[in-house]
Amino acid sequence: MKRDLRTMRDLTAAEIEEIFALAVDLKAKTKRREPHALLAGRTLAMIFEKPSLRTRVTFETGMFQLGGHAVYLQPSDIGLGKRESIYDIATCLGRWVDLIMARTFAQRTVDDLAAFAPVPVINGLSDLEHPCQVLADCLTLRERWGSLKGRRMAWIGDGNNVCHSLILFAARMGMHLTIAAPEGYEPAGEVLEATQPDASQTGSEIKVIRSPEEAVRGAEALFTDTWTSMGQEDETDQRRQTFGAYQINRELLAQAEDGALVLHCLPAHRGEEITDDVIDGPQSVVFDEAENRLHAQKALMVFLTQRNNGQ
Repeated sequence: MKRDLRTMRDLTAAEIEEIFALAVDLKAKTKRREPHALLAGRTLAMIFEKPSLRTRVTFETGMFQLGGHAVYLQPSDIGLGKRESIYDIATCLGRWVDLIMARTFAQRTVDDLAAFAPVPVINGLSDLEHPCQVLADCLTLRERWGSLKGRRMAWIGDGNNVCHSLILFAARMGMHLTIAAPEGYEPAGEVLEATQPDASQTGSEIKVIRSPEEAVRGAEALFTDTWTSMGQEDETDQRRQTFGAYQINRELLAQAEDGALVLHCLPAHRGEEITDDVIDGPQSVVFDEAENRLHAQKALMVFLTQRNNGQ
């Protein structure tokens, strides 16, 4: 049966742990310059509707290190749903390549690609979720903490796509997450509702509040992201006013647990959602999580390929 990563809900807790264990192993092999051509002869198609530094470089480099090849497809190469239907694109790519990664605006695009393509499809970012980023983030936390279950996290700012994937991850893995967001910028209700079965089983607590100070009390990890995501540029001035109190700075960090880790998926607008002294400070693991995009995604590609082959 073909497996995809359209949403964080596509992976069970056991599968996430399997991917993390493989990522740790592949990371060690990468550091030792030890060959690990687990996807030799395989090809990844990378569809981009949005520009990217980390997503493109980590997927392309990761496929190379695994012995395979990646093909970069920019918007003008395809024209999803405009120049050609998503069905035709997915069907053709499925005859040529072994994996598809799509970085899109609409979640529906990822879902349709997965529905029509005979090969695994990976959500490299959509307006609803960013599961690859959260796998990298929580791999970083796992490296520091060992076990993730029962750990307390805080999200400060916009309840966006990364926040959605983190919510789903936390509920599935038994972590506690408090989101501090201004009114009108909370996570989507459908995402919060989707966590209820997992949360009731794992004991996870997911809360949405207004106060950043209250959110970080007891938190062992603080997350944030840009106040204005791609496609929202016309809202920049309004968002700066709305999110002014939702900055991770030294004062806010001091109210969290001693030694609390700070995460940001990048790119960062320094001086807005996070200050220089925090992102460059000793509690920041921002560049560790950026590195772990490479290792988590390599493990994910191997995992999906093996599942697609019935292994």
